Amino acid sequence: MAEGSDISAAASEDVEKLKAEKAAKKAHKAKVRRLFWMTQARVWHWITGAATLIGMLLFAFTGITLNHAGQIEGKPAIVEKTAVLPAGILVQLGEAPAEGETAILPKPVSDWLEKELGAPVSRKTGEWSEAEVYVGMPKPGGDAWLSIDRETGDVIFENTDRGAISWLNDLHKGRNTGPVWFWFLDIFSVAAILFCITGLVLLWMHAPRRPPTWFIVGAGLIVPALIAVFLVHV
Repeated sequence: MAEGSDISAAASEDVEKLKAEKAAKKAHKAKVRRLFWMTQARVWHWITGAATLIGMLLFAFTGITLNHAGQIEGKPAIVEKTAVLPAGILVQLGEAPAEGETAILPKPVSDWLEKELGAPVSRKTGEWSEAEVYVGMPKPGGDAWLSIDRETGDVIFENTDRGAISWLNDLHKGRNTGPVWFWFLDIFSVAAILFCITGLVLLWMHAPRRPPTWFIVGAGLIVPALIAVFLVHV
């Protein structure tokens, strides 16, 4: 009987040891997995933070300048230039598109305008009518336009520059910035979102040792939500 009890006790001990080993392995795997995701979150938080740092500073700065656009209004600098197209160049405008249609200026015309007036009209689309060709050239932080009298060849080119703050504001809004900046904004936004998500993962992992974490995160959500619902007037 004693031997049977000893065997039973030994078997129970073995079972407990196996359970303890399994629990230890499970805990180790969980720790390794947690360490892996924490490392990944830190690496990507660092990468996206470094990649978007300057951009986020600029977007934060222009957020302030846009919010106070009325107080930081710049005085536009307007430059107007005039010229007359030579007869040999003017004849290039002879075959006009149908009334109200748009078309690119002939190359000899655009080359002459760029050389004489500094007007960046190459491959720009103009609005054609019987009397004139009008080319609008909107740009960040300013505007420009050019008009050609198709009968006399008189050219007026006007360029408006509203200053560096206006230029930065238009970059913030993606206004008149072209396709390259359009795609840059999309890529930058994805990187900024990844920066925020990895930051949230790191907060979640460190929150047990930092009790105020979720209170502060919640305040960051609730305060602007309450302001938007109750204090924003249309």
